[in-house]
Amino acid sequence: MTPAVLEGLGFRPGEADLTVVQFSTAFCGPCRTTRARLQHLAATRPELAHLDVDAESALDAVRALDVRRTPTLFYLDREGRLLGRRSGAPHPRELTALVDAHTGVRS
Repeated sequence: MTPAVLEGLGFRPGEADLTVVQFSTAFCGPCRTTRARLQHLAATRPELAHLDVDAESALDAVRALDVRRTPTLFYLDREGRLLGRRSGAPHPRELTALVDAHTGVRS
């Protein structure tokens, strides 16, 4: 994991308990669904930050982070440590549970 690559895309350690960096493409339906879900969660959970990255505009980062499909999500804590990674759209309940577990919120 290369924190400098994510920081170059706009990730700022320390801004939130959990930051979800999402690599998306314009034509990806699951990306739009995941983005909408994360935006909703971020609006109701102040300790969650969501950074959406256009994979086609960030090819160097895509290569450096070995992003092979969209959406790909990186879950990072306040210190910038990688908590997890997921390729493909997560189920809404799974995403909510993961966010809540790292932001101290219970649905």
